Amino acid sequence: MKLGIIGLPNVGKSTLFNAITSAGAQAANYPFCTIEPNTGVVAVPDERVGKLAQMYHPKKTTYASVEFVDIAGLVRGASHGEGLGNRFLSHIREVDALVHVVRCFEDGNVVHVDGAVDPLRDMETVAVELILADLETVQKRGEKARKMFKTGEKKYEQEAAAADRMAEWLGAGRPARLCPLPAEERAMAEGWFLLTDKPVIYAANVAEEDAGKRPEQLPLVLKVAEQARAEGAEVILVSARIEEEIAGLAPEEKQPFLAELGLAESGLDRLVHAGYRLLGLISFLTVGEDECRAWTIKAGTKAPQAAGKIHTDFERGFIRAEIVPFETLERLGSMAHCREKGLVRSEGKEYVMQDGDVTLFRFNV
Repeated sequence: MKLGIIGLPNVGKSTLFNAITSAGAQAANYPFCTIEPNTGVVAVPDERVGKLAQMYHPKKTTYASVEFVDIAGLVRGASHGEGLGNRFLSHIREVDALVHVVRCFEDGNVVHVDGAVDPLRDMETVAVELILADLETVQKRGEKARKMFKTGEKKYEQEAAAADRMAEWLGAGRPARLCPLPAEERAMAEGWFLLTDKPVIYAANVAEEDAGKRPEQLPLVLKVAEQARAEGAEVILVSARIEEEIAGLAPEEKQPFLAELGLAESGLDRLVHAGYRLLGLISFLTVGEDECRAWTIKAGTKAPQAAGKIHTDFERGFIRAEIVPFETLERLGSMAHCREKGLVRSEGKEYVMQDGDVTLFRFNV
């Protein structure tokens, strides 16, 4: 899973990136501090993996991972190459989903590119530039499809019609992901790699003193939440500065620090879990003396394809999957006890994997 962190300059993107990845990306109080995207990989918080490690004492413990990409700040005119527009847009195409950081704090020491804090205006600036870039892409696809009419292939007529429908939708200022295309046309649109077709999480970046508050207590965050709701998107309240402090703490100090702020988990944890929900991802687990590990798959993945995540031979020679839910294994303490109780299931090629399945794949090649 690759999440791109986007937003206007000086909204806290790089500060948040530094905090959640501890990657030391450059962060400063001027536009275009980030030029080339910084990339950092973080472990997906999953207490199940830690508990399995305590049970099995493996040589290696491996969590699922998420890649964050800190993309240069966008300005008005980016769709026409203003600022770092072209590079900004090309970097967005390479990620699976977007974390749109919106500034929801006042600070006279941190300049705003438009002179004042206004979350809705900021959200609109980014949305408009992405929509304009997509509109250009779609219009070109439509023109190309119309030129191919002479081949007599029906697919070009369908693609032109889909492009026209999408262009009309985008022209009204609406993102591609919300466009109600028929299934066949939607499949075509996926091949256009539109920027506004990517799912979005809004990260409302608040001041340190607001980190433990509820969104309804913060007028600027409420504005973000209302707009996000209209788009069917999720809002995560974070304080980039607080996340920076958390990143510098020892593991045993983090939970007491969060408790003092009235937070159950860090902004990073909430962002990662939101990303999983957004992209429809789940984790299955493998255990043993060598390694306890979480593996990321799409919800709805069948057992052979999940086995292929571990090794292509596992999928090619798949025989069966031996599965026990994590909660059952935790309760009984070992796979041996689960077998004694008859609680290890044998599943075939049509089994759809579930989140938290502790799995042993049997295969033969």
